[in-house]
Amino acid sequence: MHSPAIIPQHNIRLVVVLVGLPARGKTYISRKIARYLAWLGYVTRIFNVGNYRRDAFGASVPHEFFNPTNEEFSKRRFEVALMALDDVLRWFGVDEPHSESDSRERVSQAMASLSLDTKNHGKPQPAFLKNKPVVFRGIGIATSTSDLRANATSPGEGAHGGVAVYDATNSTKERRKIILDKLTSHGIQVMFVESICEDEDVVLNNIREVKISSPDYVGVDPELAAQDFMQRIKHYEKSYEPISVDENGGDMPMVKLVNVGSQVIVNKIQGYLQSRIVYFLMNLNITPRHIYFSRHGESMYNVEGKLGGDSDLSPRGRLFAKKLPDLIVEQIKKNNDQKLTVWTSTLRRTIQTAEFLPYPQIQWKHLDELDSGVCDGYTYEEISQMFPNDFQQRDSDKYNYRYIGGESYRDLVQRLEPVIMELERHHEPGHSLLIIGHQAVLRCIYAYYMNYSHEELPYLKIPLHSVVKITPKAYHCVEERYKLDVPAVNTHRDKGSPSVSPTGPSMPLQDLAIARPSSSLPQLSSIAPSSTTPNPNSPGVNNVIPKPGGNNGPGQSPLRHAVNSPRVGASAVNGRRRSITSPQYMGTHLTAASSQETSVVDSVEQFHEEHYEEASKEADIDGTTDVAQPASPSPRSRASMDQNRKEYFQT
Repeated sequence: MHSPAIIPQHNIRLVVVLVGLPARGKTYISRKIARYLAWLGYVTRIFNVGNYRRDAFGASVPHEFFNPTNEEFSKRRFEVALMALDDVLRWFGVDEPHSESDSRERVSQAMASLSLDTKNHGKPQPAFLKNKPVVFRGIGIATSTSDLRANATSPGEGAHGGVAVYDATNSTKERRKIILDKLTSHGIQVMFVESICEDEDVVLNNIREVKISSPDYVGVDPELAAQDFMQRIKHYEKSYEPISVDENGGDMPMVKLVNVGSQVIVNKIQGYLQSRIVYFLMNLNITPRHIYFSRHGESMYNVEGKLGGDSDLSPRGRLFAKKLPDLIVEQIKKNNDQKLTVWTSTLRRTIQTAEFLPYPQIQWKHLDELDSGVCDGYTYEEISQMFPNDFQQRDSDKYNYRYIGGESYRDLVQRLEPVIMELERHHEPGHSLLIIGHQAVLRCIYAYYMNYSHEELPYLKIPLHSVVKITPKAYHCVEERYKLDVPAVNTHRDKGSPSVSPTGPSMPLQDLAIARPSSSLPQLSSIAPSSTTPNPNSPGVNNVIPKPGGNNGPGQSPLRHAVNSPRVGASAVNGRRRSITSPQYMGTHLTAASSQETSVVDSVEQFHEEHYEEASKEADIDGTTDVAQPASPSPRSRASMDQNRKEYFQT
C-alpha cells in the first residue's frame, strides 16, 4: 500500500463514509452534509450505493436480496459497492481501469444469470421465466433518462479538492477497512459518520417516511413496503458491527451520532473541514417542522426602484403586514403547531411587517439585506447607465461580484451560516419558524433548502407579498407558496436587464465615493492617497463626480471622490448611515447628503397620490405613523430621520 500523499490545505480531497442500519437517517445525513458544503462553496458529490444497486438490478428487489447468509446476493451487493467506490476515485481524478472494468463485468454477468420478480416482491426467479415482469437497467448504458453514470458523476471534478459522500450501510469492519485502505492509498482523507438509533419511535417514523418517499417502493402498497423494509433491516442486523474507537488501531477518524445527535462521539478528527462537518452534524436533527419565509411588505424604496436603504413600508406594504397574521394563524392551526417564532432583520421594513404578528420576535443582524455599497440608493437603470462595465461584470457572475464597499452573494452566504446552523439546530416539536427577510437573504436560505446552484441562486424568484412554506423530508423538501391579495411592484431583475444600453464614457465603481457633507470628517486623501486625478469635466463624469467644495487638488484621492447625486442624497434622507467596509475605510462613517431631496420627495408624493389612495384607506392610514419602530436604533441607520422625509412617511 502506498503512503498517503500530502495534500495542501486548500486542495483537500475528503470522503465522508456513512455507516448504519437502514432507516437510521444515513441518506438524510449524507444529503444534508453535501447540501451544506455545496452551499458554502465546496465541490461536493454524493455516491449513493443504493442508486447503483437500483441501476443494476432494478428498484423492486425483495428483502431476501439483503440476506447476508446468501453468499450470491452478498457478493453482488459488494461488487456494486466497489463500482461506486471506483467512481469516487474517478471523480477525484484517480483512474483504476482494471478494478472498475472487472467489477462492472462481474455485475454484468450476474445480471445475465439472475433476475428478480418485481411484481411478486418475493423470491429470486430464474431468467427463463418470461411470464414475470422483470426490470433490468445496466450501469454505464444510457437506457433511461435517469442513467446514473451519465448524470451523477463527473470524472476529475474533485481532482483539485472536494468532498465525496459515500452513502451505504458499510456495516462490517472488513468493508470499512477495504474502503479506508483504498482511499488513503491515493492520498484521500476519510472520515466515517455512523448513525445509531435506539429509539424505536424514531425508527418507525423513518420507516413510514421511507415507504412513502423511497425509490425502492414506488407504486408498492404502503403496508407491503413497510413489512418488506422491516425484513430488510433484520437481515442487516445479523451482520452489523458498530464502529468502535479502537477500530483500525484507533486511528480511524469517525463521528458516531446516537439517537440523532443526543450523544456525539468523536475520534481522531483532523483539520478544519472535518471539524466543520462535525459541528454541523452536532446541530442536526430530524424533528418534523415547518419553516416559513416571507419578504417584508412593499417598501418605499421598492416603489422607487432603489437598492438598499432602510426605508419604511409603503401603504400597500402596511396592508400586507395587517393581512399576514391571518395566513400564518391559519397555517399554525392546520399543522397543529403549538408555537411559532418570528425572525426579522434589524431594518425597519421587516420589523414593521412583523408588527401585527402575535408571536415572539427576534431581530437578527445576520438577516440584513445584501449591502450594495456605493450603489445604495440607486436604481438598476441608473447603475447600468453610470457604470456599464461594472453592471456587466455583475451580470456575468452575479454570485461572486462584490459591490464596492458592500457585499457579494458569496459574502452573504458566509454571513448567513450562523442562521442556517440555528435553523438546523431548532428541534422543538410543534415549534415553527417564520423568517421575514429580504430578497437576496431569502434567496440564499431558500437555495440551501431547495439545493440550487450558485449560478441559479441570485436569480431565484422570491416575490413580494408571498409566503413560502418549506417542510424538510428525508429525500427532499416540500415547498408550498401562498400569495396574499395585496398588489406590489415586481423587484425581480432578469439577467441583462434593463435592456437600454448605456452609452458614453463612465466612471467604474471603484472610482466612486460616498458623499462627505462636512469638512470636519477625515480627508479622504489622507486615507487613500493617489498621485493621479480624474478629469471631472470628462463626458459622462462631470454630472456624477463634481468637486465637493471646489477642493479637488492633486492631493485629493481620485478613488474616493465625493458624490453629490440625488440618489445618494435620497439614501441619506431616508435615514441610512453607511460604514465603508473596504480595508482602508474600516471604522469610517460617512453620511450622504443632497440638496435635491425635495424633487425626489415630490416625485414620490405624486406616485403616492396616483397609486396608493385606495390602499391607504384600507390600511387605515390617518396621518399618523401606525407601523412598528425598532426597539433600538438599527446599527445601519442614523439616530434620527431627516424631518422632511419623516413628515412624508407619516402621510
